[in-house]
Amino acid sequence: MVYFVGAGSGAPDLITLRGVERLKAADVVIYAGSLVNPALLQYAKDGCRIHNSAEMTLEQVLEVIKDAEAKGETTVRLHTGDPCLYGAVREQMDILDTLGVAYESVPGVSSFCGAAAALNAEYTLPSVSQSVVITRMAGRTPVPDRESIKSFAAHGCTMVIFLSSGLTGALQEELIQGGYDGATPAAIVYKATWPDEKTFRCTVSTIHETMTKNNISNTALILVGNFLGRDYERSKLYDPAFTTAFRAAEQ
Repeated sequence: MVYFVGAGSGAPDLITLRGVERLKAADVVIYAGSLVNPALLQYAKDGCRIHNSAEMTLEQVLEVIKDAEAKGETTVRLHTGDPCLYGAVREQMDILDTLGVAYESVPGVSSFCGAAAALNAEYTLPSVSQSVVITRMAGRTPVPDRESIKSFAAHGCTMVIFLSSGLTGALQEELIQGGYDGATPAAIVYKATWPDEKTFRCTVSTIHETMTKNNISNTALILVGNFLGRDYERSKLYDPAFTTAFRAAEQ
């Protein structure tokens, strides 16, 4: 059996209870060493064989899994955040399907959640934005033309931008060309929930300057939108004049 486990956003206590149980039971752990906090490996039992996938190809990862399966062992594939976001898990699962190997996904806390927590922010504020776009700049990994930063910026909703720390000059240009005013609030969260987490508030027009001034070149999320501002409407859910399925409006 193979378990694809979300390691969480960095802090070792942000992995789920289910994820910890899977780690404790594993005979083999293959972890994404470029991003997963190695402190999580403390949950592995004595004798567990541990592999760092940052130094491996997909084929090498699969060979380790096949070897464990042949021995009747349990493998945990430990991915950063939640495996469903930029986790490259589909290609692994498709091959496991062809091999007849059973697997299961265990969700994790994504860094986009950790970034909001670091800023005490809410992405979906009434009258401001009710949608969150999670995306990235095109780099060595391409992005479909219809999903460019510029095209998403035209909606003016909340944006969380992954994997773009080294492209912030072009990023802020695309955001402005797409429709964001240069004065729109933005924030940079470096290593969300890690011990060395850092947060920087800025505007769309100063994203690149802020990154450069603070020597941030990787492992950061860039958040954009008026959810970072001060103006919003109160939620109807807790409005005394609003009737819900659980209480009547006050007269």
